[in-house]
Amino acid sequence: MIPTKFEYERATSLDDAVARLKATNGNGKLLAGGHSLVPLMKFRLSEPKVLIDIARIPGLSGIREKDGKIEIGAGTVEHGVA
Repeated sequence: MIPTKFEYERATSLDDAVARLKATNGNGKLLAGGHSLVPLMKFRLSEPKVLIDIARIPGLSGIREKDGKIEIGAGTVEHGVA
């Protein structure tokens, strides 16, 4: 199937992503990898009017040591961990 029409926006920061999501009045979804959202859209089980891409927001990906602990960012892809 083909998903319904939607707008695509790319957020440049976390604050930008939050502002864009609020502006959709509940009709937007955040998109990082799309592995779970896109199939739902294809079967029209999810029909957001706006997709907000957060995949390239600085600081969401990467591996860092902080206070003696390893921190893996939410946007880190699997090959970045291996």
